[in-house]
Amino acid sequence: MYALVDCNNFYVSCERVFQPKLNGKPVVVLSNNDGCVISRSYEAKDLGILMGEPEFKIRNQIKQHDIHVFSSNYALYGDLSNRVHNLLHKFTPHVEMYSIDEAFLNFDGMTIDYNQYGQQIKMSILKWLSLPVCIGFGSSKALSKVANKIAKKYQERTQGVYVIDTEEKRTKALKWTKIEDVWGIGYRLSKKMKAHNIHTAYDFTLPHYEAFIKSTMGIVGIRLKYELEGKSVLELEEPKTKKNIAITRSFAQSITTLDEMKERVSTFATVCSEKLRKQKSCCYGVILYLRKDNFKTQKDRYSFYKMETLPYASNSAITISNVAIKMLKSIFEEGEIYKKAGVIVTQLIPENEKQFHLFEEENPKHQILMKVMDDYQKKTGDRKIKLGVQNLEKTWTMKQNHLSPKYTTRFEEIFEILC
Repeated sequence: MYALVDCNNFYVSCERVFQPKLNGKPVVVLSNNDGCVISRSYEAKDLGILMGEPEFKIRNQIKQHDIHVFSSNYALYGDLSNRVHNLLHKFTPHVEMYSIDEAFLNFDGMTIDYNQYGQQIKMSILKWLSLPVCIGFGSSKALSKVANKIAKKYQERTQGVYVIDTEEKRTKALKWTKIEDVWGIGYRLSKKMKAHNIHTAYDFTLPHYEAFIKSTMGIVGIRLKYELEGKSVLELEEPKTKKNIAITRSFAQSITTLDEMKERVSTFATVCSEKLRKQKSCCYGVILYLRKDNFKTQKDRYSFYKMETLPYASNSAITISNVAIKMLKSIFEEGEIYKKAGVIVTQLIPENEKQFHLFEEENPKHQILMKVMDDYQKKTGDRKIKLGVQNLEKTWTMKQNHLSPKYTTRFEEIFEILC
């Protein structure tokens, strides 16, 4: 038996953990640079606030209905997500973190009352982390997804937990689930399915549609069909080392000079190197990405990529930054207006598999310096030690006019109680 644990309106719920006065009030959380709505409380949904709605379009609604607005606080959300993950391991060792707010659990070999056990998991997360969740149980991952939707849709009736454990429940649940709500069926695929009279998840499992599903979706579609039929073919996935790491950002203000761009590119390269060292990897390839303001350029092309292969594998901020800046000098155009840039490291290998070269090798002092930088950042939470090309006074920040404190990851922002 599988279960899907899904945190309700996760970003909003994280903000409410430390501000319980917001319970029962409309709350929204915005994307990077305070752009669009990416999380809404049920109260905000009832007011007609749509997912993905640009913030500037709903400012009148925000004022009119006194909607509480927050910038994305990824440090807080990531930390609470890890705490949920650690808590779930107390109920089963088989846990797959599917996303920041979802996790699949496997209970094979356990003979339990799944509804009761689900309520126990739900109440434990609420008690220890103050985060509301809904849980769906099914004999496959796809069915647990369907069960979770039912638990979330009918929370009063299900108490946030629903178990699909009979053929009658499975059939009823699949007939209730629209084809566009099936896990792995997006907007384009749902249009094709509806054109062939496949309107529900139950229709998707009917035998006479199998040939069409196979021709349209291939083996992925057949596996999904088996999953919805209750045959488990998708196992829990083990955490994998990333195949590449990308740091790309839109600028709060446009950049027009090479010196400004060098500082940003070097900062992105430095963060890539930090992530490499954190997962104990090195890279052989570095990619630079630049994007002009396509509304203010006179030229047809406004996106640029350039890649260079390193002579040796590295996770040094100095090496990766120098390569990125070298590429930048070759493609940057003075006078043009740039809105976005990024650095991507690829061709990753474990650092303990790094091969040494006879004639060309990285300065061994780099690793000593990188360790000092990492230790200082881990201790203080700040990137105070920087490369010379970086601006010591400039902090790499997004537009976050409604940012809440990092209650659980910064000591100086720890929650205070007056008593």
